[in-house]
Amino acid sequence: MPSSVFEPLELTNGKTLKNRLVKAAMEEGMADAQQRPGHELCGLYQRWAEGGVGVIITGNVMVDSLAMTGPGGVALQADADMEAFKRWAAAAKTNNTQVWMQINHPGRQVYKSMGGKALAPSAVALDLGKHSDKFATPKAMTEAEIEDVIERFVTTASQAQKAGFDGVQVHAAHGYLLAQFLSPLSNQRHDQWGGALENRSRLLLEIVQRIHQQCGEGFTLSVKLNSADFQRGGFDIGDAEQVVAQLEGAGVHVVELSGGSYESPAMQGRTADGRTLDREAYFLEFAERISSKTKVTIMTTGGVRRLATANRVVANGVELVGIASAMSFKHDLPNIWQTQPDYVAVIPPVNWKDKTMAAMATMSIIRRQLVRLGRGKAVQKKPSPAFALIADLLSKAKLTRRYRKLVVEG
Repeated sequence: MPSSVFEPLELTNGKTLKNRLVKAAMEEGMADAQQRPGHELCGLYQRWAEGGVGVIITGNVMVDSLAMTGPGGVALQADADMEAFKRWAAAAKTNNTQVWMQINHPGRQVYKSMGGKALAPSAVALDLGKHSDKFATPKAMTEAEIEDVIERFVTTASQAQKAGFDGVQVHAAHGYLLAQFLSPLSNQRHDQWGGALENRSRLLLEIVQRIHQQCGEGFTLSVKLNSADFQRGGFDIGDAEQVVAQLEGAGVHVVELSGGSYESPAMQGRTADGRTLDREAYFLEFAERISSKTKVTIMTTGGVRRLATANRVVANGVELVGIASAMSFKHDLPNIWQTQPDYVAVIPPVNWKDKTMAAMATMSIIRRQLVRLGRGKAVQKKPSPAFALIADLLSKAKLTRRYRKLVVEG
C-alpha cells in the first residue's frame, strides 16, 4: 500500500497521475452568457493547478443547455465554441495537472424558475418539505428522450476530448438524472429501464460503453456514483457494489464514491436515514469495501481537511482522495501540506436547523470564494452564511433572467 498521497498512480488505462490528490467537482456557476467557460473560470482552474493537485475534476458541465442545475452553469453541446473550452483545459493542465470534465444532466433537480426541461425516469417530484415547490415537477421520459440523453452524453465527452481534456467523469450521484434511474425511490418504471437493478443501471452502462467506444482507451473515463442514497429504501451499498462490477466490465477506469442527493445531502455530511458519517472522508468505509472487490481505481470525497486523513484513505486501499470544499478556501492545500503536514483546512460550518437552507448557504459561501479566487483575490476568512445566501439568491435571480431570455425563450 502507498504511504503517502504524494506518490504517483498509474491508472488502468496506462495514464500516470503525479499524485493521488484530486480537486473534486464543485458547481461554480461562473459561465458567461453563452454558457461557456470565461476568463474568471480559467483563472480559478489555473490557481488550483498551480496549487499542487494531480487531477482537477470540473464542476458540472451540462449535456443539454435546456436542462441545467443552475442558471450560471456551463453547457457543452455539438455546436459549442470550442476555443473557450480549449482555453479552460489548457489553464487546468498547468503544472503537469490532468483535468477531467464532469458531465451531467439534472433530471428532476431543476429549479422551477428556470424553465427548460425537467425530465426523470418517473413523474416523481422532489420531496424537500416546504421547499419542494422551488423545483419543477418532472415528466417521465419517453424512449426517444432516453436515447437523446445518451447521445448528448457521448457528444459532450467527444467535445471535451477535442478541447484537450484528459478525460470525463459521468455524474451518476447526488440525485441527478442517472442517480434517479439507479434509485428505486425515483425510478418506478416497468420497462427495460426500471425494476431490477440490471434495468435501473442500464442507462448509465449504455452511456459509458458508448463513450468508451467513441473516445478510446487512452481517454480516462470516470463515474461518480453514490455509495448510498442515505434514504430508506433507496440505492444502497450492495447496489453500488454490483454497479461498480458492471462499470469495470464496461471499460471505466475510475469510480468516485460519494453519496446523497438534494433530499439527503450526505455529500455535506447530513443524511435523511439516520446513519452517521465520519467527520472526515465521509464515505471511506463504503469505498474500502468496494475497493477490495474491483480492479477499477476507487476515489472517495467528502470533508477531507487533514493530510493525515488523506494518507489514511490511501493506506486503506482507496487510491484517490477527492478534496472539494477545503480547496475553495485553500486552493493550494496540497502545496501547503508538502511543507506543513499538520495544517488543517478550515471550512466554516453552517449549523442552521433547516437542513435545506443550511445546505444552500454552505454552497453559497463556497461559490462566493470561487469567484474571488477566479478574480485573483484572497478568500474571506469569516464569511457570513446569511449574507452569502442572500447575495447568491440575488445573483441567481439575475442569471435566471439572462438564461431564460437567451436560452429558454430564444
